[in-house]
Amino acid sequence: MLLEFLQRYPFILAFILGFIPALIWLWFWLKEDAHPEPAKMITLSFIGGMVAVLFALPLQKLVYFYFKDLQNLSFLLWASIEEISKFGFVWFIALRNKKLADEPIDDIIYLIVSALGFVTFENTLFLIGPIYNGDLVNTIIHGNLRFIGASLLHIMTSATIGIMMGLSFYKTRGRRGLYTTLGIIIAIVLHTTFNLFIISEAPGNIFFIFGAVWFGIIVLLLLLEKVKHLRAYRPN
Repeated sequence: MLLEFLQRYPFILAFILGFIPALIWLWFWLKEDAHPEPAKMITLSFIGGMVAVLFALPLQKLVYFYFKDLQNLSFLLWASIEEISKFGFVWFIALRNKKLADEPIDDIIYLIVSALGFVTFENTLFLIGPIYNGDLVNTIIHGNLRFIGASLLHIMTSATIGIMMGLSFYKTRGRRGLYTTLGIIIAIVLHTTFNLFIISEAPGNIFFIFGAVWFGIIVLLLLLEKVKHLRAYRPN
């Protein structure tokens, strides 16, 4: 009876399976902020990340239609669309308001929350097919792969932009714009590299790239500590 219900409404289970990992990561990253952001803005940033998927998908389909024979270029464009979409929505919701993002770490937190919203909805769409077909085992396997792979990738790339914004928090407006642009470029390069490695059939590639993503998360945690202790320069 339950299986029949889930097959009739696969979105429900797909969303739950997509949301649980995001919820775990959300708890992990929010506890890094000594001065928690308003729950309303966290929620809106998460929803903004989900909406960004709906914005990105049609553009990615256009890229596939026109550049499907240029795989490297299409992957670069796909990554650019996703990273700019995630950033754009959360910038409009929270980052542009310095009363909300009033500490260097705040940009990082909002961007990670947006990434988790993106991951939740992306995972939901990814899991609907296996659930509808009654292939729960395959669903669980793919869900785990996305938990440790694609989910971490989105966290890492968005956090990279946030780290660059945090490092430039007390700099001039021009410097902040430069750091932010550089962060977006780095995020796109990381995302594109991940996708290219994933599609390669070379033995050990998946383990290598997942290990590299985990290493990237560790580096970001170290940089996060640096950003948390930044102080405005005040000349004597």
